[in-house]
Amino acid sequence: MNLKLFGEFFVTLLVIVDPPGMVPVFLALTGAMPAKARNRAGTQAVLLALGVIIGFAVAGQTLLDYLHVQLPALQAAGGLLLVLVALQLLTGKTDEPQDQAGTSNVALVPLGTPLLAGPGAIVATMLFVQRARSLDEYLILGAAVLAVMATVWLVLRFSGLIVRLLRPAGIEVLTRIAGLLLAAIAVQLIADAIFAFVQLYAPRF
Repeated sequence: MNLKLFGEFFVTLLVIVDPPGMVPVFLALTGAMPAKARNRAGTQAVLLALGVIIGFAVAGQTLLDYLHVQLPALQAAGGLLLVLVALQLLTGKTDEPQDQAGTSNVALVPLGTPLLAGPGAIVATMLFVQRARSLDEYLILGAAVLAVMATVWLVLRFSGLIVRLLRPAGIEVLTRIAGLLLAAIAVQLIADAIFAFVQLYAPRF
C-alpha cells in the first residue's frame, strides 16, 4: 500500500473539508432540531458529499467537458449558493424549528454540497485521480476519501455535546457568527473564481 499517496490525499482533503470549521455552520443550521434529526442530517450530508466526490473522481472531467463548464464556474456557483445560506443565518431565518423535509434540505444543501463536497474538494480529488497510474492507487484514493468522510461524520455526530453546552442563546450567537464566516468564505470563492477566469482568458486578448 502506498502510504505516502494515502497520507497526501487524506491530509489535503481533510484540510479542505475542515471538520472543526464545519461545526459552527452545522450547529447554526441544525441547532434547533431534535438530536435524532440533527444526527440524521449529519449522516445524510456526509453520504451526499461522499457520493459527489466519488462521482467527480470517476467522471468529473468528462462531465465538465461535455457541458463546456470550467472549474472556476463551478467554484463561483458554489460561492453564490453560500451567499444565500449566509444571508439566512445572519437574518435568523434558520432559527425556526424545521420539519423532516427541512432536515433533508439542510443536509443536502448546503451541508452536503457545497460545504463538504465543494469546489476545493472536487478539484483536489480530480487532480489526485489524474496522478494515479494503477488500480491500487485508485483504491488508495478511495480509501482516503472514506477515511476523511468518516472523520467528518464523527465530528458532526458528537456536535450535540456542544449544543447542550451552548443552549439556545449560545446557538443564536453562534448562528450569527457562522453566517458572517460563511459569507466571507463565499466571497473568497467568488473572488478566486473571478481571478481564475482572468488568468484563463486574459492571454487570449
